[in-house]
Amino acid sequence: MSEKQLLHLVIGGRVTDPQSHEFEDLNAVDFVGLFPNFKEAEQAWRGKAQATVDDAMMRYFIVHLHRLLDPDED
Repeated sequence: MSEKQLLHLVIGGRVTDPQSHEFEDLNAVDFVGLFPNFKEAEQAWRGKAQATVDDAMMRYFIVHLHRLLDPDED
């Protein structure tokens, strides 16, 4: 039996403040990809975050889509 698919989205871009989740320009958001599990999403996130580590205004996030699609399931 295959592992249950738990969708995760990795996005990033320049934020208005390094402590916020608000993007400067929604048209410039980097949609890195959609991943079937946290492990693969984390690998993609880590690569993008490390590539932009010198720019405090660039942030990447992992969005747990499976939690939004089915909030009653753990």
